[in-house]
Amino acid sequence: MAITSANQLELLQTAEAVAREKMIDPGLVVEAMEESLARAAKSRYGAEMDIRVAIDRKTGKATFTRVRTVVDEEELENYQAEFTTDTAKPYFEDPGKANARWVREGETITDYAGGAQIGDSFVEEVPPVELGRIAAQSAKQVILQKVREAERDKQFEEFKDRAGTIINAMVKREEYGNVIVDVGAGEAILRRNEKIGREAYRPNDRIRCFIKDVRREQRGPQIFLSRTAPEFMAELFKMEVPEIYEGIIEIKAVARDPGSRAKIAVISYDGSIDPVGACVGMRGSRVQAVVNELQGEKIDIIPWNEDMPTFLVNALQPAEVAKVVLDEEAGKIEVVVPEEQLSLAIGRRGQNVRLASQLTGLDIDILTEEEESKRRQAEFEVRTKLFMDSLDLDEFFAQLLVSEGFTTLEEVAYVELEELLVIEGVDEGTAGELQARARDYLEAINNKAMEAARALGVEDSLVNFEGLTPLMIEALAKDGVKTLEDFATCADWELAGGWTTVDGERTKDDGVLEPFDVSLEEAQDMVMTARVMLGWVDPADLTAEDDDGETEAADAEAEA
Repeated sequence: MAITSANQLELLQTAEAVAREKMIDPGLVVEAMEESLARAAKSRYGAEMDIRVAIDRKTGKATFTRVRTVVDEEELENYQAEFTTDTAKPYFEDPGKANARWVREGETITDYAGGAQIGDSFVEEVPPVELGRIAAQSAKQVILQKVREAERDKQFEEFKDRAGTIINAMVKREEYGNVIVDVGAGEAILRRNEKIGREAYRPNDRIRCFIKDVRREQRGPQIFLSRTAPEFMAELFKMEVPEIYEGIIEIKAVARDPGSRAKIAVISYDGSIDPVGACVGMRGSRVQAVVNELQGEKIDIIPWNEDMPTFLVNALQPAEVAKVVLDEEAGKIEVVVPEEQLSLAIGRRGQNVRLASQLTGLDIDILTEEEESKRRQAEFEVRTKLFMDSLDLDEFFAQLLVSEGFTTLEEVAYVELEELLVIEGVDEGTAGELQARARDYLEAINNKAMEAARALGVEDSLVNFEGLTPLMIEALAKDGVKTLEDFATCADWELAGGWTTVDGERTKDDGVLEPFDVSLEEAQDMVMTARVMLGWVDPADLTAEDDDGETEAADAEAEA
């Protein structure tokens, strides 16, 4: 097939027809045709030549050109498509052909005085090629491939911004438990673990799904759907509750046990609107619409509260809570409930407490009042025995100290004397004696700890580091930290401990200095101080970081 004036317009007509059929830009089809014709020309003129084809968008005329580029002599590799400034000189001085020209930075060169420069291109027209059967087939494959890529790009662009929204789709087929659905411009997949319970679908069933992720992959864009994602429930409520769509009510958190039960926390920014009542609707119409879509999943709608213990009490409904103890640093909370409320608070197979934990983002320990009483009694006995053994007190006096809130020897040794005098029966002489005994006992323990640390090989650089007590130094030595350099290489969580989330489960990381109540911030400061002392960190850098943090905080406060 020769490209003659008779079939020049056919190129444009074909491009427009394909573009209409595939709903893509005609220009992309023309570019595919240009690339396919260029490949065919290379098979005719030589694969090493740089042959390019340009199709006029108005007339359909295809122009074949050979391009040779000026490169540095050391970079010359392809003699058919490149030449040096010396070999280009004769062509530059006299292109020699009416259909040849020099191009520099996209513009045709008209002034040849300066000579050829690296990067210039010599462009000359070559005769159109005759497309044989094999070349024509190859050209067709190139066009089809380009059209497929254009379709994939169009599909990705269409759906990438729709991630996080709900889509109505039609079931096409099921493969190994995964449901393939038609989303109009292509296919999407609802994986087996993203279906609610034992949902089963037949071809042509219509379903609503949440677009969880859109990825560009080698085989084309992949659209992943979900019906179990918490965001799916939030979007359903947004569709059913106008106040959520308008921003008057906000969904702060969602926790789901798909197909069984869910909890959703809401807050109203209008004091006249009850967030829970608005989500429930008249006679439960709004929440029932969501329940029906989620295969009868029971939904607890809970008012959000900034005070975490109060919010947790709401989240554990319908169970009644007697007391809440929050440990913010550990991200843990203890809930005390009456004995008869324990099973209700935990829920069937732990469902209620699990959902409440997901909703609050905290680990929840549930105790009965009796269990908490036993634990408090055990702690009381341990502290009483500590004071009896270390301060040589009788049981009654030791219990008196514990009852007044003293928990450690350090508190007794270094507290203001007035705080001991408020204890019934304690005068200045008794208070002074108590503090002297406590300090003597602590000094003995510290001396023993330092001897043990020295025996383990601790160096003076660590002993003299401000902020570390002898007991801390002994603990570090037992863990293999014996020098200031060793200490400076520690991570803050290795010292203070922390929590790690693995597969949705929070696990405790024990810290070497955690028994001494060293916080994460204190560990960070000590490690950074050690690094500055060793010259590993420039103090000016720390100051700059602090200034940046203060500036960002000030900006945020100004914006607020």
